[in-house]
Amino acid sequence: MSFKPRQEITEFLEEYASRLGLEIVDVETDVKQNCITVFIDRQGGVDLDTCEKFHNEIMDPIDDLDPSYGAPYTLNVSSPGLDRPFKTQRDFERNIGEDVEMKLYAPYRGKKFLEGTLEGFDENSVTVRIGRETVKLERNRIAKINKAIRFDD
Repeated sequence: MSFKPRQEITEFLEEYASRLGLEIVDVETDVKQNCITVFIDRQGGVDLDTCEKFHNEIMDPIDDLDPSYGAPYTLNVSSPGLDRPFKTQRDFERNIGEDVEMKLYAPYRGKKFLEGTLEGFDENSVTVRIGRETVKLERNRIAKINKAIRFDD
C-alpha cells in the first residue's frame, strides 16, 4: 500500500480547514497501519468536537482525492498536543516571546536540552534568550523545538 504525497493531501484539505477557521499543522501517513492522521489547530486550541466536525467535513471529499490509490484506509483527525514540535513558520511566529524547549542533536556548551525565550527565527536559525544570554542556533542542530509546558502547583 502507498499514499499520495503528504503535501498533496495537505494542500487538498487546506480549503476545508480554512472554512472552519482551522490550520492543518501536519499530515502523517502510516502504510503499516493503513491510516492518515490530520493534525489541526486554531487559536485557543481544538477540542474533540472540533476534531469530529473537521473529520465529518473532509470524510467524503478526501475519498474523492483517493489518497491511498483505492486501498482502504482509516482517517484520523487530532490535535497536535501541547508539546507539539514547531514545524511551520506560523508555529514560530505565534511563539515569539514565549518560553520554548529545544532538544539538540549534539551538545551546545555541554547540554543537549535547552530552555529559553524565543526571540526570533529565520529560514536557517533560531534565536533564543537563555537567562541573560542570546543564543543563535542553526536549525539543523535542533532535533525538536516546542513551547515549554508549565504546570502550576
